[in-house]
Amino acid sequence: MNAHEIDYHIYGEEMQYVEIELDPQEAVVAEAGSFMMMDSDIKMDTIFGDGSNQDTSVLGKIFSAGKRMLTGESLFMTAFLNIGQGKKKVSFASPYPGKIVAIDLSEKQGKFICQKDAFLCAAKGVSVGIEFSKKLGRGLFGGEGFIMQKLEGDGMAFVHAGGTLARKELQAGEVLKVDTGCIVGFSQTVDYDIEFVGGIKNTVFGGEGLFFATLRGPGTVYIQSLPFSRLAGRVIAALPRGGNSKGEGSILGGIGDLLDGDNRF
Repeated sequence: MNAHEIDYHIYGEEMQYVEIELDPQEAVVAEAGSFMMMDSDIKMDTIFGDGSNQDTSVLGKIFSAGKRMLTGESLFMTAFLNIGQGKKKVSFASPYPGKIVAIDLSEKQGKFICQKDAFLCAAKGVSVGIEFSKKLGRGLFGGEGFIMQKLEGDGMAFVHAGGTLARKELQAGEVLKVDTGCIVGFSQTVDYDIEFVGGIKNTVFGGEGLFFATLRGPGTVYIQSLPFSRLAGRVIAALPRGGNSKGEGSILGGIGDLLDGDNRF
């Protein structure tokens, strides 16, 4: 598998975007909705699947694209091809505050496993597929079901992490325990499983869920401080009841509602 060789630069601190430089006839593929801007002479095209061309038969393409539906992604991706004479640039933005991580698959033994919504874009030729969990506990309680996403090939891929990013290099046999939603991705050499928190007090009053992930080295693990599910949960919890935003839930806010006549009896 020979993915296109691309150059890149990541800009920003909290709301990052990655700028990819394409030589003539080089291309990059991305999930729908991540495109930010591009130079002229870059052709944008919607493709079936990821464009890795591992199986060129019609049934092979349908099966490859259909697997993406299991991760909640679209059957289609967008390819950006430089049809000009010189170098051209195209940029992709992170969907929410966090960090963009560049993954060189040639340094990961050709495979990297990540959360299903972490993938941002990759050099054309990188295969974006699914990784089935072989362990029952991981599938039932891992937060992502039996399925995670796998990136395969020898090119560059870019994934997104929410909040602050932590990179851990685990030695052989070294174990790291992580909240299941905080995992961004890990090398294929890392063993991933789910462990019960244990204890009645922890289970009933802990507020941290019943399970956490255990990651056993060797390999590289990427951890995010703010998973989108946690961010969305906090936003929903902070929304005022009945669509009223005055006072942001405070006692004075309720009194203000009475004074300005917003409450009807």
